[in-house]
Amino acid sequence: METRKIQQTGGSTYIISLPKQWADKVGIEPGIRVGVQPQTNGTLLICPDTNTKPLRKKTLDITNVFGNPLEREFIAAYLAGYDIIEFVSAKISSEQKKILRTVCYKLIGPEIIEENATSVLIQDLLSPSDLPIKKAVQRMALITSSMFNDCMLSLYNCDTDLATDLVERDDEVDRLYLVIAKQFKSILCGNSFIDSSQSPIESYHDLRMAATPIERIADHCQRIAQVVLQFHPKLDSKRINEIKKLSELASETFKKSIEALYDSNSKLANQMIENQKTMNELIAQFNRDHFEKTKDSPLETLIAMRTVVDSIGRITDYAANIAETAINASIETQ
Repeated sequence: METRKIQQTGGSTYIISLPKQWADKVGIEPGIRVGVQPQTNGTLLICPDTNTKPLRKKTLDITNVFGNPLEREFIAAYLAGYDIIEFVSAKISSEQKKILRTVCYKLIGPEIIEENATSVLIQDLLSPSDLPIKKAVQRMALITSSMFNDCMLSLYNCDTDLATDLVERDDEVDRLYLVIAKQFKSILCGNSFIDSSQSPIESYHDLRMAATPIERIADHCQRIAQVVLQFHPKLDSKRINEIKKLSELASETFKKSIEALYDSNSKLANQMIENQKTMNELIAQFNRDHFEKTKDSPLETLIAMRTVVDSIGRITDYAANIAETAINASIETQ
């Protein structure tokens, strides 16, 4: 770490010189403006003004690159935080352009701004200030909570229309998850200016850690919806009531773990972690009652119930992971 001597000018103003190597790297020249943001931990963040900061560009040669490899190349460049991504080839096929358009839909921010036979130019139009990490995680949690409630309703009522909508809603959670991963990496690499009025800098890691289990929970909601679409299970009232008991415990664990994370409530978080044990006991009893003793149910119904109960258990596990993150985060506020 370099050190700089604080100097005083004008009787009341402190000044400090900036390292020239860093200034040259980020494009700082005499006369331009920089952002200055005090952090809650006492440090001071200095960042080039986002209005004058040059756009970062990445050019990718996609000759003979199709399908999933092309999609992964695009997402990797997006997560790396490039503002402009140019895809080039001697001839870009209609199939490649279709894949690039599809990936743009899956992501938040990227838009095709120019295309021709040999190149496609895509620019990320989302400013980090438009969707800060804290707000994105909150949005993820709200959508996922709604998905869980609706996937259970679709199961109880064998509602294939609602199940179809749930499968599509999972895409929105994935989009938010990727933008969170992108912004977090950008912060780590010093490419984003952090607004500590939204969240203190030390909380970004905890929010990023919470985003992963939320995304996994949404995946299991989608899995339950796919069970409805594939098997059309007809469950009797007894089974529905028993599954409701499991789902209500999972829903409570998820919602209150999120609450514990945002309130830095370690006591509540510890209570939610204890729900894992209760859930395991309930699932073990359910399995004994319906898979070890029951012989007269259709195979499709048994497969559907097994899959749903397994997903409810996994959702509780992932919710407990959020609670553990909440405990770790609460240490900072004690």
